[in-house]
Amino acid sequence: MKIGVPSEIKDQESRVGLTPPSVQELINHDHEVLIQKDAGFGAGFPNDDYTSAGGTLVSSAEDIFNDADMIVKVKEPLTNEVAMLREDQILFTYLHLAAAPELTEGLVKSKAICIAYETVTDENNRLPLLAPMSAVAGRMSIQAGAHCLEKPQGGRGLLIGGAPGVTPSCVLILGGGVVGENAAIIATGMQAKVYVVDKSTPRLNQLKNKFGDSIIFLNSNEIKLEEYVTECDLLIGGVLVPGANAPKLISKEMIKSMKRGSVIVDVAIDQGGCVETSKPTTHANPTYLVDDVVHYCVANMPGGVPRTSTLALNAATLPFIMKLAQEGHKDALSSDANFLEGLNVCKGQVTYKAIANDLNYEYVPASKALN
Repeated sequence: MKIGVPSEIKDQESRVGLTPPSVQELINHDHEVLIQKDAGFGAGFPNDDYTSAGGTLVSSAEDIFNDADMIVKVKEPLTNEVAMLREDQILFTYLHLAAAPELTEGLVKSKAICIAYETVTDENNRLPLLAPMSAVAGRMSIQAGAHCLEKPQGGRGLLIGGAPGVTPSCVLILGGGVVGENAAIIATGMQAKVYVVDKSTPRLNQLKNKFGDSIIFLNSNEIKLEEYVTECDLLIGGVLVPGANAPKLISKEMIKSMKRGSVIVDVAIDQGGCVETSKPTTHANPTYLVDDVVHYCVANMPGGVPRTSTLALNAATLPFIMKLAQEGHKDALSSDANFLEGLNVCKGQVTYKAIANDLNYEYVPASKALN
């Protein structure tokens, strides 16, 4: 199979779909890999590394989209990239379609085979291709939040871990999944006062076994969330409904009750955000104020650490890329129900139920769309 890796063109996005070792692995299995010139430069992978691995450098994205059987990216395609997709061409990347009606419409019109990293599951119903970036984003959320709490950034002027004789900042983490767990690792390491809220008692018990008494665990069904929102200095939004829009857990009224200069980092912004006042921002302009509360809502947080993120992502995605290349999309997806969960749009049909429901498309089961 001929696999194409274009440069990422989203603002401040330097990750790349394949590392040189991944390219070499595909070449070793008799596949051809086209890499857009300088696609890996921002992540620390120069062109020579790709040619040494057996990849072919291509000057333009147009040539890659024209020639490749499968496009491997990191972020969702932008409008000009969608226009280059061909019928039956495989697109394998993050899509987050529930929060992107225009992109969904474009992918439907393209009749391409669109497989989303974030909805592929495993035998335990986890999300193995979303998990690496969720871990990175969770860890980054505390770094970003700590920076935003500084006075020059509009924050309260707090050091997240306090100081000798000074009470540490209060961090409220919504969601005990991969984002929440990794946020908690950094927040506790910085000696903040940390709350984790989740609706699953078994999950809270798992986290308690890991963190012990260093965190206060709260079941969302048993508390008044607004009381903790009012108390916190830094709120991390890490909730996820796979493939669907994130629930709006924090209302405008709750925002008004927060302390002046407190900070929200809405990691769920890729799926629409879990805060009513959230809107996507970029690494270039990451924050804005609502009712004197700093909002950090960068939609591609892991893009700020592109080398770490690319290495972590490729370790997870390569086996799936290889399976598609070796078997073709029909056999690769039909033979693996967990991989099939990644199929979001296929030949003009929406094949992921949550997306169809959120965006008012007819839902066609993925297994039916493949035939």
